[in-house]
Amino acid sequence: MNILVTGATGYIGKRLIPLLLHEGHHVTCAVRDKLRADKSYLQEEQIDVIEVDFLKPETLKNIPNDIDIAYYLIHSMSNTSNDFEKLEQECAANFRTSIEKTNTKQVIYLSGITNDANLSKHLQSRKNVEHELESKSYALTIFKAGIIVGSGSSSFEIIRDLVEKLPFMIAPKWLNTKTQPLAVRDVLSFLLKSVGNKKTFNRSFDIFGPEVLTYKQMLLQFAEVRELKRYILTVPIMTPKLSSYWLYFVTSTSYKLASNLVDSMGVEIIGKPSEINAILHVNPLSYKDAVALAFEKIEQNSIISSWKDSFISSGRLKDNFHKYINVPKYGCFQDYKELEVTNSAQTMDKIWAIGGQTGWYYGNFLWRVRGYIDKVFGGIGLRRGRTNPTQLDAGDALDFWRVIYADKEKQKLLLYAEMKLPGEAWLEFKIEDNLLKQTATFRPRGILGRLYWYSVLPFHGFIFNGMIKKLALK
Repeated sequence: MNILVTGATGYIGKRLIPLLLHEGHHVTCAVRDKLRADKSYLQEEQIDVIEVDFLKPETLKNIPNDIDIAYYLIHSMSNTSNDFEKLEQECAANFRTSIEKTNTKQVIYLSGITNDANLSKHLQSRKNVEHELESKSYALTIFKAGIIVGSGSSSFEIIRDLVEKLPFMIAPKWLNTKTQPLAVRDVLSFLLKSVGNKKTFNRSFDIFGPEVLTYKQMLLQFAEVRELKRYILTVPIMTPKLSSYWLYFVTSTSYKLASNLVDSMGVEIIGKPSEINAILHVNPLSYKDAVALAFEKIEQNSIISSWKDSFISSGRLKDNFHKYINVPKYGCFQDYKELEVTNSAQTMDKIWAIGGQTGWYYGNFLWRVRGYIDKVFGGIGLRRGRTNPTQLDAGDALDFWRVIYADKEKQKLLLYAEMKLPGEAWLEFKIEDNLLKQTATFRPRGILGRLYWYSVLPFHGFIFNGMIKKLALK
């Protein structure tokens, strides 16, 4: 079949596409910016990449007519706009209108479990989208999941941060809220096996794991899998705001996501039983097995997607990713250094491994200090790390940078700063004529921006000199 996948660069979309290809389907990936699509898609005969923004009706003409099945995997936990519910409904309405003009027989939507009487704004928005997607032109299949457990998922990484960093936790009372975690592998099985299955047409199913657990039990069982002894005391005095700050400073999440997660975590996410497991022959993993499987993937460096690579922290980049490839020169400050390389292939390997666990090769303590300062001022800090220790693609998160351009064959890497700054910053590495050229560019905003540049200039001289020597020389 010809299958349309929206949210193709998202956490679920990136994992679903290879499975669809393995089943022999032709996949049309709908992305807002082709630069963010996986490079391998451009060489794959069974994949077409189209640019579509469902909030921009003029782009909907790019959707082909010969679509058989469409996945709707668009949603945002990080959108803090006052009218995000309206925007998500508008997005779904535009999707429905455009899909009704094609040959699509089935739309599959991944939503959230919404059985509690008091839903968070984001869960209520998901429920509204379900109704918006209903149509007489195609069959709608809705899967409603709760906490998704898998390498790179936001919930998994937050729990990992808490368990591995804190032997003893004084935690908010919402840790006693009940939920039914589900392995990402099982989510993908439901999505994949429902393709063309008439038993799922015009029906909605809650999908969930075999256990009802509190968030506290999830933390303690996670610790058991990691063979760690952890103690948790829950207290009633933490307000939602304090809880959000607690998550924000202890984990690698952004404050926006922490706030929305806290909002959702006060709601019990218990699914309604159905026959969907039998219909699709899915036997969900236990929570402990899901955690163990996630760590297998981490140890094999085979994490396909991560929440960190979504644009949760940069309003600028969300819709204008391609505009930042051309680094400005007018009205900017630059720190330019070049050095002859002894082995260009080795230097490129070092550049492609920069950040995350590897660090920045020189002055790592100062990089960490800058990360702590960023956190204090509401930024993302360094703890976001990177998804893969040796692979980089456009759109990837890299500590408090975002990868704008990455081409190892052309020997060039361009990063854009997502830290809190009174201006904008780029960091570029490229090799030309056996010279490593390292350029830090800063476009200041007002007097404060200029003062900032001159205040960090002494540190730049120390850090960037040391870094280029470590990269260029054996």
